[in-house]
Amino acid sequence: MNPGTSEMQFVAALDRVPRMRGVLCLFEGVCSGAADGYARMLRRPAATLLHLGPGLGNALTNFHNARKARSPVVNIVGQHTTSHLQCDAPLSADIEAFARPVSSYIRSLERAEDMGEEAAAAIRAACAPPGQIATLIVPADFSWSEGGEPGAVRPRESAPGPRAEGVREAARILRSGEPVGMLLGGGALLEPGIAAAGQLAAGTGVRVFANRFAARMACGGGRFAPRRLAYFPEPAEAMLAGLKHIILVESVPPVSFFGYPGRRGYLAPEDCAFHVLASMEENGTEALAALVEECGVGRMAPPVQDMSRPALPSGAALTLDTMGQALASLLPEGSIVSDEMVSSAESVLQHFSSAASYDLLPITGGAIGQGLPLALGAALACPDRKVVALEADGSGMYTLQSLWTMARERLDVVTVILANRRYRILDIEMQRTGAGAMGPMANDMIDIGRPDLDWVRLSEGMGVPATRATTADEFATQFRAAVREKGPALIEAVL
Repeated sequence: MNPGTSEMQFVAALDRVPRMRGVLCLFEGVCSGAADGYARMLRRPAATLLHLGPGLGNALTNFHNARKARSPVVNIVGQHTTSHLQCDAPLSADIEAFARPVSSYIRSLERAEDMGEEAAAAIRAACAPPGQIATLIVPADFSWSEGGEPGAVRPRESAPGPRAEGVREAARILRSGEPVGMLLGGGALLEPGIAAAGQLAAGTGVRVFANRFAARMACGGGRFAPRRLAYFPEPAEAMLAGLKHIILVESVPPVSFFGYPGRRGYLAPEDCAFHVLASMEENGTEALAALVEECGVGRMAPPVQDMSRPALPSGAALTLDTMGQALASLLPEGSIVSDEMVSSAESVLQHFSSAASYDLLPITGGAIGQGLPLALGAALACPDRKVVALEADGSGMYTLQSLWTMARERLDVVTVILANRRYRILDIEMQRTGAGAMGPMANDMIDIGRPDLDWVRLSEGMGVPATRATTADEFATQFRAAVREKGPALIEAVL
């Protein structure tokens, strides 16, 4: 939460309701990103408390990412008192208009006595499959007026199970003899869904892919590993080349992140047909299990990843490759990895195939500033698991305040800052979009040196102990030490 004057009654009530945990964030974008991380790990909602329209406005970027992740979030926004709304005071704003692009459910409270039922309704709405942002706008005077009773607790709505006709159609396609792919997203990328998809791959030869922008994916640990679609369109198109059918499981047809001159937006071959085994509102894991039974492959052993961790690099320069090797070698079992490496992700994560088991929380909506708040929320949700935030230096500056909350709450997060002193992804996009050669003025809009960011001092100023690594050996030594200790730490990896 990041409350203001209109929310003081709510803040005071925290001392009367000890089961509600208040976590202060110094910027609203950290609140929304942390709620997203919490929801991705527990698959139940966190709540945010924000101050009027401008407070909600500051949170919109990570609410955008949470919406794309289909994360359940209850977003409570304070409003001026009902009598003060006519005054058009400086902080007056159309809060519903701010909320609409990121919220699937919006309610402005009209009577104090309805507050309990409206709050319960917002929670139910947030939990509706596959998850959504539910915004409840509460005028300040309703919080100090006589209220009604608490809202009724109702069972959480379950995602619908598999449709028999969809399962039979998918089985028919898998037996057709034509090249078939399967694209997993949502809950199908957790352990049970991946295991079932692995059995289908072993028994039918289907090529299984993962939506790279899905909210969470179970990885490593000797599991079957769906191939994550590449970020750029050319390698993604090559991965899907030749397919005549793609079966969608809690996913939609894959598209390029951006449009480029002379290129299609859709990544699959033009003559490829799509078939929905489970929509994003349905239970893809149950649908995959039903398809395994229909195809008679329940006894098949999925192909799994090698479990030999890579050797630690020694005597080498610190590069994306040597960093990836060190991380994969030293990653603790059961870690949660928040990835906002942007241009560096492919080079680092390619080494993680033989790492210990971990959950990957990737970029979903593409709005940068997600990685650190996401790690914060995941650590609140899973205090017994090590969280590793792999963060680019440029995007890390968007929500630097996350470090302060990590320190205050003593959260078990190791942050690795990939310090290349540039918005490196824009170097690539400058060429891809045909914008031409980069002159000195253009370079100044991409370079984030002069002065160089000092992440050690920034982190220590927020209360998080920090070190700087300039070689592969230094990085491995510092990361090993950081994951052995409980609590927040930061490593600035100078590339």
